[in-house]
Amino acid sequence: MKLCVFQGTFNPIHKAHLQMAEYVLKHYGFDKIIFIPAYKPPHKDYNPQMSIHRLNMVKLATAYNPHFLVSDIEYQREGKSYSYITAQKLYKMYDVEGKIKFIIGTDAFEKIETWYESDKFKKLVDFIVFTRENNLQKTKYEELKKKGYNFEFTQMDYLEISSTELREKIKNNQSIDNLITTEVKGYIEKNGLYKD
Repeated sequence: MKLCVFQGTFNPIHKAHLQMAEYVLKHYGFDKIIFIPAYKPPHKDYNPQMSIHRLNMVKLATAYNPHFLVSDIEYQREGKSYSYITAQKLYKMYDVEGKIKFIIGTDAFEKIETWYESDKFKKLVDFIVFTRENNLQKTKYEELKKKGYNFEFTQMDYLEISSTELREKIKNNQSIDNLITTEVKGYIEKNGLYKD
């Protein structure tokens, strides 16, 4: 199975996330893309109740595509969500063809060496790095290549929206109709999320 992982906080998942996954599916020919919401993100505030909501929203947002899977692998472990540990488990769970591919943005990839067991993690996955800037200085990533990080850049036109902006819009009762799926919007409204 050609497998790609899309890991994130997804707080909440929005249409740009889905566009990225669809792009990768189309251009790389994966069998499955596994969305893995982080149960307890290592570098962010943690709210156990919100973690369940985030998982539920990812399930709702991805249900339309049979090539998308949602894994609660990091919820079963309960501790901090480390990509290295998750990748190890995925190799045991699936018959992976080649290496697992890992979707990541340039902002996170620049800090990849600070990640838990980064030296071991880089041997388990190949990175698909999404760029936002047209004038990206790719030369600054050459050092990572020399250190054994295997990656390629990909760029696409997608909605310029962040989950942080989205939460602000919800809090301020601004329209978010074109930014998230109808199902996720309904879930947010039903559960009164992001109002505090």
